[in-house]
Amino acid sequence: MITLKEALKLNKDELAKFKDDLKIKIKANSKLNAYIDIKSAGDGIPIAIKDNIQVKGWAVTSGSNILQGYISPYNATVIQKMADAGLSPFGRTNMDEFAMGSTTESSFYGKTLNPHNSECVPGGSSGGSGAAVGAGLAIAALGSDTGGSIRQPAAFCGIVGMKPTYGRVSRYGLGAYASSLDQIGPMTQNVEDAAILYDIISGCDDKDSTNAKMDDKVTPNLNPNKKLKIAILPSYLENASQDIKDAYSKAIDALKSVGHEIVEKEMMDAKFDISAYYITATAEATTNLARYDGIRYGNRVTGSNLEDTFIKTRSNGFGDEVKRRILLGNFVLSSGYYEAYYVKAQKTRHIIKENFEKIFEDVDLILSPVAPTTANKFGEFKNPMDMYLSDIYTISVNLAGLPALSLPISKNADAMPVGLQFIAKAYDEQTLFDGSLSLETALKK
Repeated sequence: MITLKEALKLNKDELAKFKDDLKIKIKANSKLNAYIDIKSAGDGIPIAIKDNIQVKGWAVTSGSNILQGYISPYNATVIQKMADAGLSPFGRTNMDEFAMGSTTESSFYGKTLNPHNSECVPGGSSGGSGAAVGAGLAIAALGSDTGGSIRQPAAFCGIVGMKPTYGRVSRYGLGAYASSLDQIGPMTQNVEDAAILYDIISGCDDKDSTNAKMDDKVTPNLNPNKKLKIAILPSYLENASQDIKDAYSKAIDALKSVGHEIVEKEMMDAKFDISAYYITATAEATTNLARYDGIRYGNRVTGSNLEDTFIKTRSNGFGDEVKRRILLGNFVLSSGYYEAYYVKAQKTRHIIKENFEKIFEDVDLILSPVAPTTANKFGEFKNPMDMYLSDIYTISVNLAGLPALSLPISKNADAMPVGLQFIAKAYDEQTLFDGSLSLETALKK
């Protein structure tokens, strides 16, 4: 598969042939179920799009039954920015329903398979995007990250996945899960491609009130030779598998070999991250998903009256995991529990942010695991709590609104990819990409 950087140099005829060949390749690998459908919205370089990002004229369903029949009337800001740069949406990728999940098993369209082992999950919720790039079925893809949903599938599928600082990329046109946590980001074959795609989709947007109104670009200033001070978290790896610990040691050695300074730091117990995240995310999801009632758009199940129509539409339209999170969100927002749960979660979120700020007073980047293990097998999570705990290393980044990038480090004895992530201070994407490119380069030596 050619890289995004290489694709930008193709002439019109070369690009047309490439897209024809890509369609054939995707159809030949349909069992992977990375794509929900294949279509092109323009003549530019083909980029796979997660099924919760609006593309005008496309069915966009967030992997849910309740949005069957909905056709997007407009382009998300990231789609318009892509078009302006000569890129075009090319196929909808599979995802966990409304981005709620870590395995892509909750999709209305069925599960996506990991391209490295069909018995394993590709991660989630951007599992379709991760599998498409990992299998060579996409030059690059867009995903969304609410609690690790770009970085975890990137780690499981052996690719690069980047979550921008909250506000750096417009959320206009992104199907909301948790509005204070969601960010669109690139999923690519290498760090430089991630920087290129990030530069294209990031920047100012008056349509998004949370937008940071910053237009600086990282690609022109990429510098893998910049010497950085990088924090490692030895005690943070206690719950990680040996595969993750081995990759962590390998990454540290590679960073030392090219002159980066390594220092040990402590992070607060991740159990507080889990609690604060799932209370915050489910509370926001409850509010955001209230609009799906069968009246304004999407799939409707007609009842005997208006209330019955609401109940039947939502009961039939939402899957089990979405229902579970709606119920939890309503509980933590309900009278008598709001102070006990939601308010405490916001206080904890502030403490998590302060913990990061304290560490970044002394370092440029933090090196962290992405997940406790490599990609698990389908059905391995016995209950929802097992899935929630698998997000232990990623969710704090979203709670603090920081940028982070997952990149492949090695493969384990079963030839499954092992990825780690760099975390940077808010709005310091330049250092994030510089350090990531430096590690990627060092690992190839």
